[in-house]
Amino acid sequence: MEYYAYIKAFHLIFVITWFAGLFYIPRLFVYQIEAFHKPSPDKEILGKQLKLMAKRLWYIITWPSAILATLFAVWLLILQPFWLQQPWMHVKLGFVVLLFIYHLKTHQYFKQLQNDVVKKPSSFMRIWNEGATFILFAVVFLVILKSAINWVLGVVGIIVLGVLIMFGYKVYKNIRDKNPEA
Repeated sequence: MEYYAYIKAFHLIFVITWFAGLFYIPRLFVYQIEAFHKPSPDKEILGKQLKLMAKRLWYIITWPSAILATLFAVWLLILQPFWLQQPWMHVKLGFVVLLFIYHLKTHQYFKQLQNDVVKKPSSFMRIWNEGATFILFAVVFLVILKSAINWVLGVVGIIVLGVLIMFGYKVYKNIRDKNPEA
């Protein structure tokens, strides 16, 4: 059991790098979509570079981090199976399932953009970018508070955060509409 802390540290490191990838990839999608609508040669030059950046981020950082975070989490649960009897852990694992759904849907967007298929506007990707943030807030509150009941307060906080993010997005959009260089 002396190595439990090391396994937990590796789990946390790979959760952080996984989220880093999930936070950044939709921003690259925004730039890819906007580059797609630029005139030549900007469209081709930017598109090629952004695809390469997205591919490296997705396959070198995000996917390996997701897999390693999951493997270390399973290892932790094997070493401490009593966590699976805790109601807050059930809720946390539900959010982890949502995180994987978000990850897989993001993978679909990644594949589309790698093939120059643009089905969503950049404004959608700006909002999509916040999905991982909501899940992160919920999981952190659950893990720190270790309460299936108190997570409701965390969700209320997430909703408030969502409202604030949407408000900030609208303000930024108005600024950007007035000044495209902002």
